[in-house]
Amino acid sequence: MSALNTIAPARPSTGPSTEPPPSEVARESVAEASGESSAEKSGQPLEGFRIGVTSHRRSQDLIEALERRGAEVLHAPALKIAPVQEDMRLIEDTRAIIDARPELCIATTAYGMRRWCEAADSFGIGEELLETLSAARMFVRGPKARGAVRAAGLADVGISSDETTATLVDMLLTEGVRGKTVAVQLHGYTDVRQLELLRMSGATVLTVTPYRWVKPDGADRLPRLIEAACSGNLDVLTFTSAPAVDAMWSTAHEMGLYKQLVESLKTTVATAVVGPITAQPLIHAGLQPLVPERFRMGALIRLVVEHLALNHVRRLDTLSGSVELRGRLLRIDGAAVDLAPAPLLLLRALLGAGGAVLSRESLSELLELRGSVHALDMTVSRLRSALPDGNLVETVVKRGYRIRV
Repeated sequence: MSALNTIAPARPSTGPSTEPPPSEVARESVAEASGESSAEKSGQPLEGFRIGVTSHRRSQDLIEALERRGAEVLHAPALKIAPVQEDMRLIEDTRAIIDARPELCIATTAYGMRRWCEAADSFGIGEELLETLSAARMFVRGPKARGAVRAAGLADVGISSDETTATLVDMLLTEGVRGKTVAVQLHGYTDVRQLELLRMSGATVLTVTPYRWVKPDGADRLPRLIEAACSGNLDVLTFTSAPAVDAMWSTAHEMGLYKQLVESLKTTVATAVVGPITAQPLIHAGLQPLVPERFRMGALIRLVVEHLALNHVRRLDTLSGSVELRGRLLRIDGAAVDLAPAPLLLLRALLGAGGAVLSRESLSELLELRGSVHALDMTVSRLRSALPDGNLVETVVKRGYRIRV
């Protein structure tokens, strides 16, 4: 059995994580200049595409949103969050903040704020924590964090304009932090530089991390997802937390596939993230992930739909009929045609050429046939045999092949 087939499109439990909860997204279809396809008209603009999901918390919401739009989803959670009952360091850090009575406090995530308060309640120090925070000047990283702060009965005095910790720290530095104690609620991916800026400016910095990452159950699925990405059996790989990216890099290193994975993500598999914090480990690896303008799950899904529709859908009117290729789904005059991976790759290249001739050398290189004339001829023969009309692929003597338009 191939690695691809062993990754189940699972429906995991909804444990906690740093990623924002997915919002309900309206059904959208992406139309190109040539008009909408049947998949788009039916509200399934992701039909034919295979998307990897690495999130753990509430991943079912993301998976269902993608599948509603027609995608095949491969789910391999990279990390999950340790149960509160096992996280004694969270309580120790909370007691230290209560004892220190900070003048300033930064709340970075709604989930983190809620979990912090719930954990304190479970250990009998919830009222003390709220009393401590009510005496501090609260700064929040975004609207969701503000909502959680106010739901706890607290008031905030400042909010980041771009939902980043860096902007919040700049606000604190502007008003002055020397001699003051600052409590920072972290969100699973520590921006060490911002904490150092506060310390270098004379502040005493105390941190609390309401959720800590551990390996999830069924962690063997992540290596299989990495293998699928390396072999080009994915169209998009999604991330909703920076630690999940780090976990994938670590696993790829252990497998000896890190360089191959990065190269695949640069060339054949797009990466999509929920926001700029999640994007950082990918950018550091030389990648350019898709990042929505609004750092929300719904915006991420819309961006994936738009990217695939604009860059990975091929449509061409030919002498053999109207041809549409969406990811791995081929339709000729509306009828689905099954193709093996190599013939599919060959057809995708020919359609991309729009009827122009592609040389035998370039096609051999594309298929990694190392110049084997016989292997290329066999692949062309298999493609023609699978098509309703084998004449769709035309041989141009001494030059190569093209689609007959």
